[in-house]
Parts: sequence; structure tokens; C-alpha cells
Amino acid sequence: MTPFSFELLVFDWDGTLMDSEGRIVDCLEATFLDLDLPLLPRETLRDVIGLGLREAIEKLVPGLDEGRAQRFIECYRAHYLCGEKRPTELFPGALEALRELERRGYLLAIATGKSRRGLERSLGEAGCASLFVASRCADECFSKPHPQMLQEIMALLGVSPARTLMIGDTEYDMQMARNAGSHALAVGYGVHHPQRLARHGALACLYDIRDIVPWLESWPGIDNTNPKASI
Repeated sequence: MTPFSFELLVFDWDGTLMDSEGRIVDCLEATFLDLDLPLLPRETLRDVIGLGLREAIEKLVPGLDEGRAQRFIECYRAHYLCGEKRPTELFPGALEALRELERRGYLLAIATGKSRRGLERSLGEAGCASLFVASRCADECFSKPHPQMLQEIMALLGVSPARTLMIGDTEYDMQMARNAGSHALAVGYGVHHPQRLARHGALACLYDIRDIVPWLESWPGIDNTNPKASI
């Protein structure tokens, strides 16, 4: 493989930057109860984190009619945005890592299974919206693992797939990167097991988001003469 340096870093949100797994699963459980659906194990609910809501519904409740599917979406969003919920925070060191990456000249973006409203709320709560130059959400594009989110971000910013790195915690992130012709870096503290991520083409797996800076520094494709992408 020809060495290359990365210019654009596209982050998943839930499970990669924000520790929101518990809140998402709680809200899914509450939605199942609201709709009198048979409650599924938390591990099953956890597995769909990263997908758009419609895709998650198709996996969790196959064959649900359109009316009840829309009701599911409305109930889930009401619980997540307005109901009683456990607080969510960025993973330790995430904000500092993002600031350092921006300082070093990387373009930072987000590709998430959240809705636009949900992402804007989370960015506001986390206080890091200004660090990202672009974002795409599941209610604006096809859901992961379809490549549309990454393709639109790369086109908007004029960055090639070879210089784009997707960072995520699910196989859907890894598959999206592969489908877009770009590259993927896994984090092993989120939803899917590291071995599962490795099967879908992750270049490596980090267990602390703060490790992304030294990982990029050691990546063999880094061009230390390029101030925009060098570490």
C-alpha cells in the first residue's frame, strides 16, 4: 500500500466521542414499553446503536407497519430529547484530543446515526460544535453502512477518500468507510467488540480516544513536510 497522510478525520458520535450508550438503551426500552412491544435484551438494543432510527426499527421489530414505526420514532425522540434521562458526557480526554487535532491542522467532521436535532443538542451540551467543519446525520442521508454521509462530507471539503479516516465504534462505521473507499480506525470502548471491528477492515483499534494523536503521529503515511497533515 502506498503511504499516505490523513487530512480529514470523520468521527462517529455515540460510543466514539460521547458516552451515550446507557441513555440510548434506556430510551429504546421506554419506547418498547410505550408501544406495548415485547421487551428485548439490552444487549440486543445496544447492537443497533449507530444506525438510523428506521434501520434500527427494521432490525429490532421486523415488519412493523408504517404507522407504528412512525410512532416508535416519535416516542424515542421524546424520551431522548425531553424525557427523564441519564446525563451524557464526552469520553474522558475527547475534547482535549479534538482540540489538539484541530490545532494540528486536521479537518474534523461528524457522521452519525443521530438526527440533526439530536446532534445539534448534543454538540451544544458538549460545547464542541465549533471544532467541526461538517457533519451529516441519519435523517439527511442514507443510514450507515451506506457511504452517502462520508461521500457528501468528502465532496463538500474537497478531500479524497485516500486522505479520509473514519473513526468509530461499530461495524457500521467500518463498513461505511470501506463502501466510500476511505479508511477506518476503530475504538474498542464502544458498542461493538474489537474483534468484530477488525473483521470489517479497521486499520487499528484504540482503547482511549486520547491515543488518536500518538497513533496518527506513528502512522507510516504521515508526511512530516506537510504542515496541514503532519503531527
